[in-house]
Order: sequence, then structure tokens, then C-alpha cells
Amino acid sequence: MSDFRDAAQQACAQMRSLFAQTPLQHNAHLSAKYGADIYLKREDLSPVRSYKIRGAFNALRKALAVKPEQKTFVCASAGNHAQGMAFVCRHFDVQGVIFMPVTTPAQKVEKTRIFGGDNVEIILSGDYFDDTLAQAQAYCAEKAAHFLSPFDDEDVIEGQASVAVEIAQEMPMRPDLVVLPVGGGGLSAGITRYYSGMPDAPELLFTEPAGGASLKAALQEGAQVTLPKVNNFVDGAAVARIGDRNFALLKHCSPDQVFPVSEDRLCTTMIEMLNIEGIVLEPAGALSIDVLADIADQIKGKTVVCVSSGGNFDFERLPEVKERAQKFLGLKKYFILRLPQRPGALKDFLGLLGPKDDIARFEYLKKSARNFGTVLIGIETDAPENFIELDRRISSEGFDLRDITNDAAIAEFLI
Repeated sequence: MSDFRDAAQQACAQMRSLFAQTPLQHNAHLSAKYGADIYLKREDLSPVRSYKIRGAFNALRKALAVKPEQKTFVCASAGNHAQGMAFVCRHFDVQGVIFMPVTTPAQKVEKTRIFGGDNVEIILSGDYFDDTLAQAQAYCAEKAAHFLSPFDDEDVIEGQASVAVEIAQEMPMRPDLVVLPVGGGGLSAGITRYYSGMPDAPELLFTEPAGGASLKAALQEGAQVTLPKVNNFVDGAAVARIGDRNFALLKHCSPDQVFPVSEDRLCTTMIEMLNIEGIVLEPAGALSIDVLADIADQIKGKTVVCVSSGGNFDFERLPEVKERAQKFLGLKKYFILRLPQRPGALKDFLGLLGPKDDIARFEYLKKSARNFGTVLIGIETDAPENFIELDRRISSEGFDLRDITNDAAIAEFLI
């Protein structure tokens, strides 16, 4: 693997013409919390706020070395890869055609346009990424352009391995453990290959969203797996199928090395890092930090590097993140209340709320010719045990209150 390490080191050196290495920062808060020396490799501080610029730079650089006359590059992306490619196209003064789903937030489209300037054309096409990808590949074939894959590409994998090169440059000692987020697999495959066969290589652990755990599924099956359904909340890492080249480099790993994390718990980590550390992370960027809770016992006293892979967070999503975090912590619940349609019934119910119980949502429409009406009610509190006391008081007074917090079919429709 020394040839691959040499190539990754050369790629890393070439990147300095485009951007400075991202910092490796010791985090006192996390270190104290887990009794370990925790370092964050801050890929959220790259020029495009994610590590994707690395793979895009290396793949485009090497393509031009082979075919200098190639002037058009194509990709399909709704996020970080699009921004990385746009930035790199401008650097090399080539034309980039970036296909993005019609549903892509305007903020991401505009940021991609700013990074690429006159060197990029953005085509909004398809409601779903698979449709967008198919149209991008068709366009690429028609125009004899070069398709730049977001992760399933040897040169992209090599470029992402530059993260490991920088860790070695910035850290005097080799870490005991490196925690890597997994989406399509470019970053995890590149760093795994870089450390492969190295004496005293650090242990590697992987983390992916529970609603898109394609690496875990593939390792358990012993072969590639396409997930039938993906939760897209962690949009930077939720993929139905890890890249084929990436899986080939990761298939020797044990399923026990991969930790899926709850999307709701991930939100608590995003809020924690924002409130305590002032670090803005997108959901995928918080994966490697969130999983520390699952491996707390095995990292005590060790030196750990977590790759915070991205910080492209749209603050319009903050209310949803807060909602999910409160739900996970048991501080907010939604109920359907069956309320007698008599004068004073609502007052009687409200009198049962505790001093720390706050109504966050209330929807009620009185129905004629009925003895009972239905109320959608959301309640916030400051401690989970308050809901136990509330349930006891409500039950003793004969009110019918049904908890729908974890009923996805009802809650997603109503909330």
C-alpha cells in the first residue's frame, strides 16, 4: 500500500495550491466528557465546508493530466460534492455542468453558483437524486464530457485519503483510534487504504445514520446490498448502496466496527456542539462525534480523532433539529386528547399540567352533536420524569390521552 500512500501524499501536497490544510483541534469539552483525548479533524472548515473538495480536486487534476484538452466535467449532486466540484472547476478554469435535483434548497444552489462563477452551469432536473444522476450521465455521454463521481472513483478515494496525510502531519503521536463517518464510502475507503499495512496503524471505527446503514448491511451480508428504503435526514451520508470500489476496500472490516446512530440522537449532538463549542455541523458532520456515546467505555484514556466531515447546515432546519433532539431526550411529546365537550373541560385538563409543563402546540375544533372533541397537543418540559407524573394525574382524572410521539404514520402527517 506504500504506492497508494505516496500518491495520497502527492495529492495532499498539490492541494496546497488551492487551500490550506484543515486544522486538527483538541476538544476539551469532549475530552472531559469521555475521559479521553479527543481531537476533531475540522473538514467543516475547508473552503467549501466539507472534505468533498479533496476528491473533486484530485480526480479533476488527474483527468487533466491524462487528457489536457478535456474542458467539460459533469456531476450530479444536491450538496457538498457539487460545491467542491464548482470550486475546483474555477481553480482549473474548466467548464463544470452540475445537475441538481429540482428539490435542492435554493441556498445550496446559490452557494454552488458562487463557488463556480462563470465556470459552472447548474441544471435543475428530477425530483429524486436517481433521476438527476441518470440525466447527468446521459448528458455526459452525449457531450463526451468527463463524469466526476462523488465517491465511487479511484482518484476520488485517493484524494479523500489526504485527510489521513494531514492527521499525520498535524499530530506528533499516532492516534489510538480514528472515527470515520460513512456515506458513499469515499472518505472511509481512502483512509482505510492509507493505513492498511502500516505498522502501529490506528484502529478504525465507522459510523453511519441508522436510516442509511448501507455499509453495515453489506458487511453483514458479505456482499453489496441496496437498502430498500433510506431516511434522508442525514442527507450527506444517507445512501442506499455504498460505492462498489469503496466496498471492495472495506469488505474485510467487521460489522462490529460499524455503528449506526439514531437520527434523533444525532440532533442532540448538533445542538450540543453549537451551544457549547460554537461549531456548526451538518447532520453527516456530527456522526463521528455522536457515536462517541456508543464507544465511551473503549476510548477512556485513549487518543481519538473524529473527522467532522461537513458544516453545510441550512439554519432553516434548526427548528426540526431542535424538535428531534427534544424528542430523543424525552423533553417533548405529542398527544391526542379526547376532550369532553362540556364547559370547563379544557380548564380541568390544563389544571393537571405541572409547573414545568409548557404547551407547545394546541389544535382543537369543536364538533357539533358530539360528546367528545379531539385535541392535538404538544407538551414540552424540562425533565422526562415529568411526563410520568403528568400521565398519572391525567389517568386519575379520567381523561383519555394517547401518546403519538413515536407513531410515525400519525406524527408525520399531523406534526
